Amino acid sequence: MQHFLSIADFSSDDLWNFLHKAKSLKDEFKAGGNQPILKDKILGMVFQKPSLRTRVSFEVGMLHLGGNAIYISPNEIQLGSRESVPDVARVLSGYVDGIMARVFSHEHMLELAQYSEVPIINGLSDYNHPCQAMTDIFTIWEHFGKVEGLKIAYVGDGNNMANSLMTVALKLGAHFSIASPEGYTLPPEVLEAGHQLAAEQELMLTESEDPTEAVLDADVVYTDVWTSMGQEAESARRLEVFPPYQVNSELLTKAKPTAVVLHCLPAHRGEEITDEVADGPQSLLFQEAENRLHAQKGILALLLAG
Repeated sequence: MQHFLSIADFSSDDLWNFLHKAKSLKDEFKAGGNQPILKDKILGMVFQKPSLRTRVSFEVGMLHLGGNAIYISPNEIQLGSRESVPDVARVLSGYVDGIMARVFSHEHMLELAQYSEVPIINGLSDYNHPCQAMTDIFTIWEHFGKVEGLKIAYVGDGNNMANSLMTVALKLGAHFSIASPEGYTLPPEVLEAGHQLAAEQELMLTESEDPTEAVLDADVVYTDVWTSMGQEAESARRLEVFPPYQVNSELLTKAKPTAVVLHCLPAHRGEEITDEVADGPQSLLFQEAENRLHAQKGILALLLAG
């Protein structure tokens, strides 16, 4: 049994297997529909945090592959309070063939994996966001026809998204740069692991407080919200700190003319990204959003079809 908890758990070959599976399933779907390779399989979807893309893409993905999905809302379980995480994992393991969880604490994700008898898929935790990162690298590969040698620049909060994006970029041969304000950088242990990976792969990993420096000659410019769910109390302070990190048309001129812009959504337009960029010719935001469906089908197929 294999879980999908973190990009760091997988080799480059493993990650390419997921991506090639996603591409074949997308091509098959576009050509008329997917084969029911997950017939009679059921995915339990545990949500502590709401999400448009996560819920719909996983549910539709299971349906396309011949299976089904059950949405379990935050109030139905109250994970870790009304019912313990180990009990939830053990109970659901008796009902479903896999569990996708979208949680606040990564410790809850690890507990689910420890006690579950079926595969756990990380739909988001405060530590990382591996399904989104696989979507992003799939979108980049689809657009450029390659990943190796590209420069991916991330501008904004050194959050769970930045962690997973950095890791998948380096594992698959892309250079990575990140610009975050002081006090909002990636955790030291995450950066340390990133630098070790970059050294092994002979790639560049650069950190800066200057967004212009980060995006210089970049092929991909990526951003995310300045205030994530669970950080609402910090919102006022973050709105003071982050405006220089907005991805706007001026900043985009520092990247390559062929650069594309990605954002995992939802976007706070006028904050981390302007309408002009989000809706502009270099934006891949909505192709990226669609690809959540296809990238996650690749994960579901390889974890649940056996």
